[in-house]
Amino acid sequence: MGASRVGVTSVRWLGVLLLWAGFQAGSAAGAEIQPDVKAQRSALLAQADALGLPTKFLRAIPADFITLEFEDLLAFAAEYHPEEHRMVLNLALSFNAAGGTLKPLAKMTSREVGTLFHEFFHAYMDFARSKAEASADPAIAGLLAFAQDQQQCRYQVVSITPVVQRKSATEVRFLSDREAWEALDETWAVFVGWAVWSRLEQSYGQGAPPNRGRKKDSGWLAHLKKKDRDGDLVGYYEPEDPAERTVARKRYLAPSHRITPQEVAVLLEVLWGESRDEARRAAAVMEQKRALLKDSVPCRS
Repeated sequence: MGASRVGVTSVRWLGVLLLWAGFQAGSAAGAEIQPDVKAQRSALLAQADALGLPTKFLRAIPADFITLEFEDLLAFAAEYHPEEHRMVLNLALSFNAAGGTLKPLAKMTSREVGTLFHEFFHAYMDFARSKAEASADPAIAGLLAFAQDQQQCRYQVVSITPVVQRKSATEVRFLSDREAWEALDETWAVFVGWAVWSRLEQSYGQGAPPNRGRKKDSGWLAHLKKKDRDGDLVGYYEPEDPAERTVARKRYLAPSHRITPQEVAVLLEVLWGESRDEARRAAAVMEQKRALLKDSVPCRS
C-alpha cells in the first residue's frame, strides 16, 4: 500500500522492532548495525528461502535502509512511506499481535506473506531511486532505467475506473510525475504480492511442501493467464489534487492499463532470478496487445 493513512488508530509502539534499520542515529554516525537486527534479518531471509520465495531483491536492500513499525491499521494491512524509508505493518503481522517483532513467515497466511513482499518491493524501489550506491548493482540500475521509461510511456497517460465496481466505465487521466511513479510502483507491487501469494497457495493447496520448482508449474501459469484476462493486476495512485482526494483517496487504473507481459518478464528475471527465456515464456501466457492512448510517448524499452 502507499502512504495514505486516513482512519488509522494512532497506536505507536515506542519499542518497535527495527528489522533492517538499527537506530538511525547510530547508522548515520557509521555505527555497526546491532547484532540482533542482523540475526533477525538473516532469519527472515532463511525463512523466505525455505518457502522458495524471492530473496535476491531483499538481500539488495541495505540493512540500515528501512525502519519497520507496527500499528493498529484500520484501513490497510500495511503502508510504506518512501520519504522516511519507513514500513508500517498491521499488528496482525507481528508475533502474537503484540507489535514487538515480525511473525514467522510459516505462521502467516499466504496472503499476509504476499502483503509483506508487496511492501518490501516498495522498499526496494525506494532504495533504487534514493541511494546512489544502488546504481552499482547492474540489476537494480537496469530495472530502474526500465521503470523510468515505462513511467513516461505507459503511466503518464492512463485510463482509470472512477467507480471501482464498474470496470467498463473508464476515463483518461494525465498524471503528474509523482502520480505516474506511484501508479507504476503500485502496479508492480500488486503483481509481486499476488505472485508470492498465489505460488504459496498453489503449493499448500496441493498438500506438498512449498519449493522453488512450483513456480514453473503450468498450474501457476494458468493462474497468471486468468488473472491477466480478468484485468485484476492493476495499480493505483493517490491524486495530488486536494479536491479530487475528497472524492476518492485512490484512483485505480482500468483493466486496459494492467501490468504488461514485458513488465512481468522483467520482474520475474530481476526479482525471482529466472532466466530471460524462462521469464519470457511465463509472460507469453498473458495477452500481448495493450491499447495505446492518444498523447502517450513511445516506449524505448
